[in-house]
Amino acid sequence: MTNREFLTEYVSAFTHSLVHLGVKNAVVSPGSRSTPLAYACMKQEGLKVYRQIDERSAAYFALGLAKASGAPVMLLCTSGTAAANYFPAIVEAYYARVPLIVVTADRPPELRDVGAPQAINQINLFGSHVKWSVDMPMPEQENRLDFLGRHLHRSVASAKTEPKGPVHINVPFREPLRIDFDQNYESHGEIAHFEAEHSLSSAAENFLQEILAQPKGLFVMGEMTEKLPDEFWKFIQKLQWPVLADPLSNVRTNIDPSCKELIIDSYDALLKNESFKEAMVPDVVVRVGPQPVSKPLSLYLTAIKPETYVVIDESPMLRDAQSVVTHHIQASADSLWRMPIEVNPETDYRMKWAKASEIYWHVVERHCNDEKDEGVLAKLFFDELEGSDLVVGSSMPIRDVDTFFKATERDIRIFANRGANGIDGVVSTAFGVQAAGNRPTYLFIGDLSFLHDMNGLIASKMQATDLTVVIMNNDGGGIFSYLPQSQEERHFEELFGTPTGLTFGDAAKMYDAEYAAVETKEQLVEALRSEKQKQVKIIEVFTDRQENVVVHRKLWEQLNEELLKQWM
Repeated sequence: MTNREFLTEYVSAFTHSLVHLGVKNAVVSPGSRSTPLAYACMKQEGLKVYRQIDERSAAYFALGLAKASGAPVMLLCTSGTAAANYFPAIVEAYYARVPLIVVTADRPPELRDVGAPQAINQINLFGSHVKWSVDMPMPEQENRLDFLGRHLHRSVASAKTEPKGPVHINVPFREPLRIDFDQNYESHGEIAHFEAEHSLSSAAENFLQEILAQPKGLFVMGEMTEKLPDEFWKFIQKLQWPVLADPLSNVRTNIDPSCKELIIDSYDALLKNESFKEAMVPDVVVRVGPQPVSKPLSLYLTAIKPETYVVIDESPMLRDAQSVVTHHIQASADSLWRMPIEVNPETDYRMKWAKASEIYWHVVERHCNDEKDEGVLAKLFFDELEGSDLVVGSSMPIRDVDTFFKATERDIRIFANRGANGIDGVVSTAFGVQAAGNRPTYLFIGDLSFLHDMNGLIASKMQATDLTVVIMNNDGGGIFSYLPQSQEERHFEELFGTPTGLTFGDAAKMYDAEYAAVETKEQLVEALRSEKQKQVKIIEVFTDRQENVVVHRKLWEQLNEELLKQWM
């Protein structure tokens, strides 16, 4: 065999093994050194290839694709700083537990540390932010394909094992880099793999049977990207506890109508009220998934320090930022839904939560009729969604979802990058989510976060998409106006307000996106309802940071008054 034939055999075996191991999607950024694998990806049957010329955006695109599909996604780039541009998304994937197979092409050993172009130290480049890292052998005469296959098996199995996360495969190539497209590849056999199961032990089941029979329990649902099975709704029906549903739990959408009164979607607001908090201390808290977005909930659990606080998590890495969890049960959420439990009676405790939530939404409806600020406009937007996915930026947008997204039977899935809570890469993540779901997708984002990843719009030039971007432009960092530093007026605008004065009409034109500028509630509804003319529509909603704070505080005051009148 010639060197070209050995190279073709190597990269063909590489992509064939990945597909066999369940990798169905690859995101490729162009570059010379990765040429053999890029061609192999295009040639590989069963592997869908997405292209993104900006590696930073490519990695966030892959993150969204993996998060929404629930399956590992391959990332491929050339050598040098291209690989370093993956780093922010890899950090997010690591903390959000998203499986990525990060493949970086590299120079051969003789071109490392000798001043060769596009040659940096790529060994363990991502440090402790990947679950496993390996420097692969080069394609050569008499390829050791069995060795290659086993390393790829380890990589994918590691990425998919709880806690899920990214792995890094560094692959050096020596020129020439062209493969033979006409050369066929036949696998000599792949390793059979059976997934690990995390079921409840009998001891854990006995413990939970006792705990779940308590009358004053709170059930907290953190982020869940996968669709909830019917068993979940049957489980909470039997449980009859208030279910505090994080906006990313996907418990607020596609809800079973018979469970409507169990879902508490207003706890972030209710737990700002001191009298409510004092009256509603639970005996038991059970949480599935990570800690929810809500800061009032975190502060509350820290303050009351529940006597029994159980977390169900498949991973041994307990997530307990407040150090208040008392029991960690390492098992899948599904095993909890399948566990037989007795039907609990309806309790006064649960009814009080439901009544307070009902009061909250009456106050919100009245508030939204009378006022116009970022939160009111956000609720109008959420009420228009149906049969779509929603990707949410960090800072104020995710908090607006927590405050104004009411539980609904409508078919909506909600995603956000909450592993590291950064504001970067969100545009690209939205494109990845759209590619995985292949249905209309909306991105709800602030102006600074949009600026961070505006270049992610290039994705619309590489493949078909259907994305509507709703930018809340409050001309700077709106969330800081709610934080303690806002009480110090000196240098606040320069350091935290950071007004840019930028608007995005010209950016929309540059990326050939449809554009609408909105200032009123009526204009927003009209922009959302108008038929989409292009793959990407950008709706820029102008709000005022100071007015947003005043109107938000007015809502909390109205809620406190109504709770005092109708609930206390």
